Amino acid sequence: MTAAALAPEVARPLGVWRRHLIALGVVAVAILILFRGDVADLAHLWWTSTTFGHCLFIGPVLAWLVWQRRDDLSQLTPAAWWPGLALVAAGGAGWLMGDAASVALARQLGLVMMLQGAVVTLLGPAVARGLLFPLVYAVFLVPFGESLEGPLQDVTVTMIMPLLHLFGVPAVVDGVLITIPNGYFEVAEACSGAKFVIAMIAYGTLVANVCYVSWARRAVFMVMALVVPVLANGLRAFGTIYAAHLTSVEQATGYDHIVYGWIFFGLVMAAVLAIGWKWFDRDPRARWFDPAALQARPAHRIGLLPGVVLVLAVASIFPAWSIAIGGRAALPDQIDLPAVPGWHRAPIATKAPWTPYYPGTDHFLVGRYTDGTAAVDIAIAVFADQQEGKELVSFGTGVLREDDVWVRVQNQPPIAGGSVMRITHPGPVERIVATWYVVGDVVTASPNRVKLETLKVRLLGGDHRAAAIHLSAQVRPGTDPRAAIARFARALGPFDRLVDKTIAE
Repeated sequence: MTAAALAPEVARPLGVWRRHLIALGVVAVAILILFRGDVADLAHLWWTSTTFGHCLFIGPVLAWLVWQRRDDLSQLTPAAWWPGLALVAAGGAGWLMGDAASVALARQLGLVMMLQGAVVTLLGPAVARGLLFPLVYAVFLVPFGESLEGPLQDVTVTMIMPLLHLFGVPAVVDGVLITIPNGYFEVAEACSGAKFVIAMIAYGTLVANVCYVSWARRAVFMVMALVVPVLANGLRAFGTIYAAHLTSVEQATGYDHIVYGWIFFGLVMAAVLAIGWKWFDRDPRARWFDPAALQARPAHRIGLLPGVVLVLAVASIFPAWSIAIGGRAALPDQIDLPAVPGWHRAPIATKAPWTPYYPGTDHFLVGRYTDGTAAVDIAIAVFADQQEGKELVSFGTGVLREDDVWVRVQNQPPIAGGSVMRITHPGPVERIVATWYVVGDVVTASPNRVKLETLKVRLLGGDHRAAAIHLSAQVRPGTDPRAAIARFARALGPFDRLVDKTIAE
């Protein structure tokens, strides 16, 4: 009799959960379809990028985290809650900013935030608090951390050189190139350990939540999870070069790829976990949260159907806004390189040619000028409007493309306000490359400033035209390529007028 009396009380929450979960599933699918371009980009990165391959595991981890909380969640009653729309709107605004500035990271983060907002809106604050860590951990679905590659390259080189000298290896470093008697090595982005550190951030965050209660212990574990892989990667890189010194470059690099790809990462993960094991302070049987503390009936409730409609309406505003503010400047069908006082055109070199990489550019011009004492190459990429796949600044574009035969040696001091990179080609052939960007009437060498100015133009209006300008000169004995580039830059005149001058030629 008691069981019969309780049955409706049990059935009612289960029925409510079923309706809310169906509604959430419908809304999530609709948002993924609405932003299918970003979903496809994310899936492509997860599947093809070795740096972000760990993102493939975040979805299953999220499912596991929710499953661990299922008993406690079942004691809560979901309720649609309109303040959750603020998170949907914040995500949509972030997506719009990323779309306007051609920043994939902002668009992808905005998409995840909209999905998080849908959960909060359709399940309510009590359930959202119960799912707090899984909701926050969903941020790791977004590929981030490429900016770590440059600093970690420097850290790796700094670690390698003293170890090589300590073990009697006569090594010389030039930027990120390390030369030993039987070969040379590039401490490339892939060798920086960035992919390792990025994955360990996600791994360390998970372990810190699942295995620790004390915030102090969590913080110490996270520091260890970051420091250990950096040190281990430096030792791995040293071991590769030392093995090449004892054997051959071919044997050492082949062994390195096998060890790093299949064994090394797993060993370091296991080592970090083993070190932290002794200080685990969370009882595996402990509840993830106290349902009784979250049972209060929330204010600002709304009906489930209005909640679904409002979430989809708010999410739809931003792609519609993006279409409304889109624009494209008019460019002539053909443009040519400008005349430069004191310099005349010359044939482009055929040995170890170099050009920057800008897929989708509306006009791409390359040429060589000489003043009789030095030769400078110029490359200009002009965009009528920047959009996905057609932008000044993105991964794998610019001076060096992904897997380029040219290699960055080091960054150098600016020339006439332009950023400068020294690159090398097997042979060896070296070049100095100076770079400027023009967005509207703003000239900058900063990729971040490019994104900001692009955002301003797309949102507030203005000249949508943008251009990348590269001046380069080959490094030859007895010449000063930096001085030649500086002279040519002065002769070109103001870069903010160069696009108009080029179009008018």
